[in-house]
Amino acid sequence: MAVETPTPTRSTVGVTDASQLRTKSLPNWTPWVVVVAAIALAYLLINLTGAGGWVLTGVVAAALFVILMGAAATVVEGGRSARNRMATILIYGAFVLALLPLLSVVWTLLNKGTERLDGNFFNSSMNNIGPFDSNGGAYHAIIGTIEQAGIATLITVPLGILGAIYIVEYGRGWFANTIRFFVDVMTGIPSIVAGLFILSFWVFTITPLYSSDGFAHYSGFAAGLSLSVLMLPTVVRSSEEMLRLVPTALREGSYALGVPKWKTITSIVLPTAGPGIVTGVMLAVARACGETAPVLLVAGGASAINFNLFDGNQSSLSLFVYQQAGVASEFSPGRAWTAALTLVVLVLVLTVAAKLLARRNKLAR
Repeated sequence: MAVETPTPTRSTVGVTDASQLRTKSLPNWTPWVVVVAAIALAYLLINLTGAGGWVLTGVVAAALFVILMGAAATVVEGGRSARNRMATILIYGAFVLALLPLLSVVWTLLNKGTERLDGNFFNSSMNNIGPFDSNGGAYHAIIGTIEQAGIATLITVPLGILGAIYIVEYGRGWFANTIRFFVDVMTGIPSIVAGLFILSFWVFTITPLYSSDGFAHYSGFAAGLSLSVLMLPTVVRSSEEMLRLVPTALREGSYALGVPKWKTITSIVLPTAGPGIVTGVMLAVARACGETAPVLLVAGGASAINFNLFDGNQSSLSLFVYQQAGVASEFSPGRAWTAALTLVVLVLVLTVAAKLLARRNKLAR
């Protein structure tokens, strides 16, 4: 005998489903109330008792905020929603902690680096400037940084991209793995080792062969060579990763149309990976602009302006900051901070310009 099951009406289904989907949730204003309560409790616990300063108060307030929000979410929303809310809070907290050092550096540079932002700083050098002279600028260091980073980029970018193309598109077996291994090893080479290599190879061995007096000479070109040694592994590895991200279907479609491999690489693969390659190149340029030891070893540093890349000592902004920070003068810290701000702005301008050029490149459209 069949038993008929009563079919629930639409109204009954709607009520049942709504009751199942309805869950308790904290109001949107709860985090703000908890923040105020955590700050107040931390202030009472730390400042009024004299246990510490505002830094410890902030740490205790953050810990109290996590604890109070977790407790409130557990009571109202349940364990599962509470764990989800706690994970969200921790992720946002990690983001804020990672952002704080960057904001601190930017604020310090803007606060202290504007002291010498004047025409004299950008139009004069430190030649014949004594410890009691408030004038003097970094014009010679700016010229040296641009020339040295420029020659290093011209040397490194073609070699690095071609090396990455070989590893990804052509290299197979032990030889490609060996190249990749040595590129990884070069990534961790200290900058002073690169400077010593160029000092022994170029300055002490090659320079006497073409100099008129037969002696070794410091030069900005030698500094560019040492910086290229530091830039090369970064360019190779970043370009390799970007080339590997290009979909294989693009290559196969090009081959199916009868396009040669070299033209597929230059017309399809490189333009597709272009923005990522530019980012890697600019990271390498930023590292090169901030290096001090190689420039000090092979360029010697100079207080006068020298436009000649192949003869004579040259300075750079990073070396200028290092030298000014160690000078016993009340005017030197201002020059050092302004030079540091100038270096950051220079790298920022170069990065933005490279991004715009990569975006406007007709090959990447």
